Amino acid sequence: MSKVKVAINGYGTIGKRVADAVSLQDDMEVLGVTKTRPNFEARLANDRNYPLYGISKESVKSFEEEDLKTEGLSDSLLEAADIVVDCTPGKIGAKNKEALYIPKKLKAIYQGGEKASVGDTSFIAQVNYISSLGKDHIRVVSCNTTGLSRTLGALSSNFTIGNTRAFLVRRSADPRDSSKGPINAIIPDPLNVPSHHGPDVKTILPELNVITSAVKVPTTLMHLHSLMIELKDGTSGEDIKSLLEKTRRVKVLHSKEGFRSTAELIEYARDLGRSRYDLYENMIWEDSIIVKDSEAYLFQGIAQESIVVPENIDAIRAALELETDAEKSMDKTDKALSI
Repeated sequence: MSKVKVAINGYGTIGKRVADAVSLQDDMEVLGVTKTRPNFEARLANDRNYPLYGISKESVKSFEEEDLKTEGLSDSLLEAADIVVDCTPGKIGAKNKEALYIPKKLKAIYQGGEKASVGDTSFIAQVNYISSLGKDHIRVVSCNTTGLSRTLGALSSNFTIGNTRAFLVRRSADPRDSSKGPINAIIPDPLNVPSHHGPDVKTILPELNVITSAVKVPTTLMHLHSLMIELKDGTSGEDIKSLLEKTRRVKVLHSKEGFRSTAELIEYARDLGRSRYDLYENMIWEDSIIVKDSEAYLFQGIAQESIVVPENIDAIRAALELETDAEKSMDKTDKALSI
């Protein structure tokens, strides 16, 4: 079977991870990646033999001036692609949809920085893979929404749950970003409550009543979620632990093994030999899973740079209908990424 040709528009934090994940799949290949200017990531694309395209004549010229191999303008890349994964900064994907993808009748995958309206559907493989089959425009939701939807999707599918509240402790910037983030501050994010994360979860789980609030703190490694979930059917903490231990893309860990913070989670990823110490799974502390007075509590760590990567791969398969069975698609993705 010939491999589908995937264009990656935007080779940055998410784009380079998606490109590497695509290159590991047996049913798809990286046709090329785009950059706006020469930097270490553009050189990385050359080193990894990903054909590099500029978004303008000026960017192509800037690559050539820095002795970077380029294949020319991104327009030719999009013309030859079967699908594009848009990994550009937030709000640019929506502009690209109207200016580039729709005119070229090109299917596209977008990231969570875009509004839900950019896609025909928002996407979590474990929840709505089947209803996303064949869609032209699919939005993979943000890292926080992905983490919340995986856990809450599993719980709501197996137990009767009521009101859900989630408090998000967000990293202030990615590890590579030296230009922003609080240094000696905790920032309400946003100042108004509830935050946008709850409505975003409802694009995946519309029947769920979820309210969220968030703060930014001076760390770069991961987000941390504190979940409080109303139970209506006598579910126990052991029931929840047992379910989450069997849930895909969720890993349940215990503090007695040394997992006391996000720092140990990242060290664990390093010890696993994960590229860029990426964690694709929700990392849930087993000893935080408690049920008291018909309400469940738990903490989970979410690696903001990588958790959406497997969702992008499954979204490609769903859009192109390479695989009509969600479990089989996730089997392929997870095997390739050693999840």
